[in-house]
Amino acid sequence: MDTNLPDVMAEVTAAFERYEQALVGNDVAVLDELFWDSPHTLRYGATENLYGIDEIRAFRNGRPAVGLQRTVLRTAITTHGRDAATTNIEFQREGNPRIGRQSQTWVRMAEGWRVVSAHVSWMA
Repeated sequence: MDTNLPDVMAEVTAAFERYEQALVGNDVAVLDELFWDSPHTLRYGATENLYGIDEIRAFRNGRPAVGLQRTVLRTAITTHGRDAATTNIEFQREGNPRIGRQSQTWVRMAEGWRVVSAHVSWMA
């Protein structure tokens, strides 16, 4: 399996950057689009465990649209072949000394790159 093929890396990086912009801008439509539309999609958040796209959508639609800005401190993107990738970041929110971490697994679907699993956590 080839790792970090330049064209695949460019595609995943673009999808990830689009996700990040949608997240801090609370563009729920784009966030929904970029998550796999499946009951098998999983998102472990900082305070919630969400199973399936319906729970993920309900969470996104119900959360306040404030305090979403963050500074990405470090990014690690790895592609695995032509159809799978992982993205990982460390981030920080203004006024919060803790470091946040986000990991995502992306898979190329017929409709494009989609997050199939995500995990967000805070370091103590």
